Amino acid sequence: MFPTVREVLALDPVRHGAPRLVAGEKAVDRPVRWVHVAEVPDIATLLRGGELVLTTGIGLPADDAGLRAFIETLADVRVSGLVVELGRRYFGGVPRAMAAAAARRGLPLVELRRATPFVRITEAVHALIVDAQLHELRATEEIHQRFTELSVSGAGPQEVVRQAAELAGCPVVLENLARQVLAYDPAGESAELLLDGWEQHSRRIQPAGRTAYDADSGWLVTTVGAREQDWGRLLLRWPGREPATAPPGATPPTRLTILVERAASTLALGRLIRRDAEGLERQLHRTLLTALLDHSRPVDEVALRARAIGVTLDRRHLVGVVVRHRADDGEDGPEETGPARLRDLAEAVGQALREAKLTALTSALDDQAVGALLALADPTTEAKALAAFAAALRRVRVDARPAPGTPGAVLVAAGSGVGSLREAHRSLVEARQVADAARRDRRDLPVFRLPHVGLAGLLHLLREDPRVQTFVERELGPLLAYDARHPRDQLLGTLRAYLEQGRNKSAAAAAAHLSRPAFYERLARIARILDADLDSVDACLSLHVALLALDAVRAR
Repeated sequence: MFPTVREVLALDPVRHGAPRLVAGEKAVDRPVRWVHVAEVPDIATLLRGGELVLTTGIGLPADDAGLRAFIETLADVRVSGLVVELGRRYFGGVPRAMAAAAARRGLPLVELRRATPFVRITEAVHALIVDAQLHELRATEEIHQRFTELSVSGAGPQEVVRQAAELAGCPVVLENLARQVLAYDPAGESAELLLDGWEQHSRRIQPAGRTAYDADSGWLVTTVGAREQDWGRLLLRWPGREPATAPPGATPPTRLTILVERAASTLALGRLIRRDAEGLERQLHRTLLTALLDHSRPVDEVALRARAIGVTLDRRHLVGVVVRHRADDGEDGPEETGPARLRDLAEAVGQALREAKLTALTSALDDQAVGALLALADPTTEAKALAAFAAALRRVRVDARPAPGTPGAVLVAAGSGVGSLREAHRSLVEARQVADAARRDRRDLPVFRLPHVGLAGLLHLLREDPRVQTFVERELGPLLAYDARHPRDQLLGTLRAYLEQGRNKSAAAAAAHLSRPAFYERLARIARILDADLDSVDACLSLHVALLALDAVRAR
């Protein structure tokens, strides 16, 4: 916003005085905040820094020590420079002691070899300063107007960053708290160079304060967030060149600080608005899906309300889809992680649907699952649409691969496609049943369908039947009762490992993380408790079916 010493020396009133730079050549790009005329040696006490001091020298000390002290006090308050008019106190040039002291402190020292009215210099410099301030005010007004329009129009992060880079003429980057780039604009520079090794580079940028300039890296940084929930940083590189070539001690103009803070506010507000809008939309999606599952609303009303939010269900091929976490991954984990994990899953499903360009109602169904009702224009595209959704979900969530032992693994299940909204209930229920039945399946299938779940699926469909529940109690009741009395010595898991490993005792012991003698002893106890021959194929088959039925009965 302020002219530099170099720019002041180029003004006509100063050039009229035949200026000569005596010392401080490397500091001529210091900004000049004001011009002050002084003829007394203790003027430094009246200055605040950034002033260009004009003097004829008539009141300065006569001895070298006094001149050095005078220069030291000016340098200490960080004046921009000292201009001495020759002809009144000094004739051939400024004293050597003064020049040496200025050179030592890096203070620009200029001598005017021709008499020049100081008033013309102050008028010219102050006019530059006022013009710069007016320019700054106009630029600030444009910043506020531009970002207000962006807020009203609901512009996305990339557009906000683009506008910020355009107004600043500098590269701008938006990152999350993990130092991952969410949006950027190189402002005409090389994007590859800008983002190369970004995470490591960003972690070295640690300015003090919520909005601050890191002089070592040349980045102006502000935190992005609202309601005490910060979620990212907005960074603007100033100047638009390597920091090593920037003027020493230079800081970004106030206009740029206002710009990054206003852009950050626009980003935070946009995120809150989108989150609130998405929250309302998700509530409506859940209401409509629930209505289809429990028949609480007429299907015509569901179709009408769905159409109002951009989801056409009339005359569409409908497919129920359920995405859920696997049974052995965190199902019994800390309760506080459940809602956040389910919310992340719901967001991933929504993003996958958008990436696959599919229209659907979608919402959380319970603590473990997210449901979706796909609306397809052509029944022949069902398989392709499901494959595209599953592939998109894998890209969105790397933990969506249903591999054994994968933390946070999820699976995708789909019901049979139906031709009308009145039948959508059947497709959704089937998808839910398939997902529950497949939750212990270790196969890496993109989408589970009813034929994939076999006996487990049949038992899941029959889990409410009292005859199935009686069968479970008859086969496993004594063992379940033993485990209830001995919570630290559970045997059901041992039996499960034995049966799932095809009665291979060595493999089952390894799967149960037990030594073979300990595993054999536990098997012997199980055989006594159940009064069963665990070497009998028929007995083990009956127990295995009972275990699958138990899982179905216990399914959430």
